[in-house]
Amino acid sequence: MKNVKQTAAEWGISERMVSHMCKTAQISGAVKMNGIWQIPDDAQKPADRRIVSGKYRKEHRKKALPVGVSDYIRAQADYYYVDKTLLIRDFLDQRPLVSLFTRPRRFGKTLNMDMLRVFFEISDQDTSIYFKDKAIWKCGEAYRKQQGRYPVIFLTFKDVKFSSWASTMDKIRELLQTEFHRHINLLDSSKIADYDKKYFRKILDGDHVTEVDLASALERLSRMLKEHYGIAPIIMIDEYDTPIQEGYSRKFYDDIICFMRNFFSGAFKDNKNLSYGFLTGILRIAQESIFSGLNNLTVYSIMDDEYASYFGFTTDEVHQMLEYYSAEDKENELKDWYDGYQFGSTEIFNPWSVINYISKGCTPQAYWVNTGKNEVLEDILRIATDDIIEKLYSLLQGSRTIARIDQNVVYRSLIDDPENVYSLLLTAGYLKAPIKQLQADGTYLCEVAIPNKEITSVYKNEILSHLMQIGAISRTTSNKIAESIYANNWKQLQSAIEEYLNQSISYYDFGAESFYHGLMLGLIVLMDNQYKIRSNRESGDGRYDICMIPIDTTHPGIIMELKAKAGLSLNELDALSSKALEQISIKRYNSEMQNDGITNILSFGIAFSGKKMCIKTEQTE
Repeated sequence: MKNVKQTAAEWGISERMVSHMCKTAQISGAVKMNGIWQIPDDAQKPADRRIVSGKYRKEHRKKALPVGVSDYIRAQADYYYVDKTLLIRDFLDQRPLVSLFTRPRRFGKTLNMDMLRVFFEISDQDTSIYFKDKAIWKCGEAYRKQQGRYPVIFLTFKDVKFSSWASTMDKIRELLQTEFHRHINLLDSSKIADYDKKYFRKILDGDHVTEVDLASALERLSRMLKEHYGIAPIIMIDEYDTPIQEGYSRKFYDDIICFMRNFFSGAFKDNKNLSYGFLTGILRIAQESIFSGLNNLTVYSIMDDEYASYFGFTTDEVHQMLEYYSAEDKENELKDWYDGYQFGSTEIFNPWSVINYISKGCTPQAYWVNTGKNEVLEDILRIATDDIIEKLYSLLQGSRTIARIDQNVVYRSLIDDPENVYSLLLTAGYLKAPIKQLQADGTYLCEVAIPNKEITSVYKNEILSHLMQIGAISRTTSNKIAESIYANNWKQLQSAIEEYLNQSISYYDFGAESFYHGLMLGLIVLMDNQYKIRSNRESGDGRYDICMIPIDTTHPGIIMELKAKAGLSLNELDALSSKALEQISIKRYNSEMQNDGITNILSFGIAFSGKKMCIKTEQTE
């Protein structure tokens, strides 16, 4: 008899999958002895449940996954729903007056806010039916009696993404019109003053509505709701900072900050007509004074343990989902691609990517990258110093780096202090902080790393796009390198690398650190995980060497020796490149690869002088 671990190793699947097969009687003769499954030595691996294309069969009784669904009632009724209703319990246990949840985009913020709305909002219908089979309903009468008790003002700014301030204001005006219309019964209320009804109609009509009118909308609507219902409303603002990020990118930053300061102040600062407030976003933006003087604001960020498990999927939730869709054997692949985030001390999977991965037949790819622009990365690459670029290529190679994380960082602080990039990247979901230590000034000293394969691909796409935009590489060369690796065409690969080196030297100055950093970053991106890249620099003598070790040993190894000297003639440059190539052989740079069974090696001897370059190549088999 064999145990689960031995069987898993023999069949090439996870131990959890083997245990599941035992539990569901898929393995003939498997018995449980003293709590441990024992499997016959001659047991046969059960047939794969997948169809030939590799996509899992979805039986008719299986619920669909809620791709792009942020309507709570619909999500919990018609789709596979991961129960996050205990968020309500945790909130009611503490009852902070105003709560701000900061999380990366597509981590379930809008769906959770809509869940809170449905739970708390007064309604003509019995909305308790949407919670009676959920975890919150089992928490007791004290929690149940809060259901359907409050009027609610709900706005989501997730789609306020426009290129001008005028268009942004038009959209905010439209959102307020829609929300006021949800409360149109106030116009029939005898408790509402005529001048408030006049203002209400003005917002509904949308004619001659000024920024001042809009800035006071939440304050005035909350007062009307309190007067009508006799209980102050809950105000919910989802993705509050989306228009702020657009303002930064589109050059109307000061306009949106000024408006939001007044808009939120009326809603949340000293508002006697407020029961509770909820906001979600990516950044805190405290330094912008949007929340200036708002002493009742409690922020729950990715660094905090509170509410850590409610945004994104936990390990147990992902395992249950895979079991439901009979895809348990894909757990390791899914983990490599979409796990790795850490909120507080809780391990979290990207929920958007997980549901897309399963719904598309467990096909691993970068789903999160297609959910919106990566302007944070674009901005960082534009202003990145040599030190930041060097750390980026180190991160892309799987290393960790030390960074100080300030949760109050703002978009325009990138220009003032480029070191703030790590704070932005962490809060926006592009980095994880497996090790963190709180400092006396409220910042964190962290070890940061890239969370998973998906985010690595996002970096590479953005970096490649940036290098093309600045002219350090062409699309043709990029495609040529990719095609050469795919076809294992050494000669074409050699030619493509020469093209890339020529383009790099035409953009960068070799003597500058930026040349080396840009060259390394470009190689990492272009080789697309097909090579491990190592380098050595001997500063001061113009000498660098780069070793590129193929993951697949059928691909050639690549060694580059770079030398530079000022004021060389073309003949002298030719001789220096020959010397660089000769040095690869003399110093036996290829011995490590040959010992690893890599016999096909491309060697590049590269000499620079100013903007002039000479390359000598050699192939060994």
